[in-house]
Amino acid sequence: RTSGAAAQGAPPGSLAMTAMLRRSLQTLASVGARAHAQRAGCVGFQSAFHAPVFGTEERSSAADRVSHSRLAAAVAWRGMSTDITVNSANSGAITAALKTPTADIKYDESNHSVDKPGDPSKRAFTYMVLTGGRVIYASALRLAVLKFLLSMSASADVLALASLEVDLAKIEAGQTVTVKWRGKPVFIRRRTEGEVEREAAVDVASLRDPQADADRAVNPEWMVLVGVCTHLGCVPISNAGDYNGWFCPCHGSHYDASGRIRKGPAPYNLEVPEYKFMDGDKMVIG
Repeated sequence: RTSGAAAQGAPPGSLAMTAMLRRSLQTLASVGARAHAQRAGCVGFQSAFHAPVFGTEERSSAADRVSHSRLAAAVAWRGMSTDITVNSANSGAITAALKTPTADIKYDESNHSVDKPGDPSKRAFTYMVLTGGRVIYASALRLAVLKFLLSMSASADVLALASLEVDLAKIEAGQTVTVKWRGKPVFIRRRTEGEVEREAAVDVASLRDPQADADRAVNPEWMVLVGVCTHLGCVPISNAGDYNGWFCPCHGSHYDASGRIRKGPAPYNLEVPEYKFMDGDKMVIG
């Protein structure tokens, strides 16, 4: 009533300005209420919002404007309360973090637990995992080194072929036996006393490849030679040739009973392999 009386005594220009401001405020309130009503699901109130909110005083009375304002405020409050109810659980932590920023990070432990770094109850498990991992790494490294070193050593079959044991008891005087050693033929000859004396009396200076008989035989009775001709790699024939030693029929090379080249194109004597005598009548070649 006081405001109405004051309005009656006010100038006409101020009354028009007041009415225009009131209509503007009503328009803003209606737009906000419509938006909140749509978000809150108040479909029943949308028909009222589509009606004209402002107009001339002849078309709507002051009571209608008051009712529209109350309705808009009620709908707006309903929408705001719904938003607060839905978003309060999610926005509370964010709002608190924005209002009071701090370096101390706090986690929501309502549905789970957070273990602090360096928890004493977890140290034993951590040490066990680290120690087990290091043991596994060390074992794998040791295995790799051993496999690499073992791959460089000779295998069992290669070692078996590296040496050959021969029984000499079955070889008679003047007889030559051929055995296979490392894929090559090896001549084992049991020489007679006459052959030993004849080969020892040869003038070494007259030989193409000078070498004394004593330097080629560990035991004068036994002569061990690799049966490969030094010319082109043929296999000579035993107890043959001009010197009753070995003869190569490929190109006519003659060797004596000591395996020394005496005639033909071969440039060197027959090779003497490494061998040794064992206890009894045993010989190991290689």
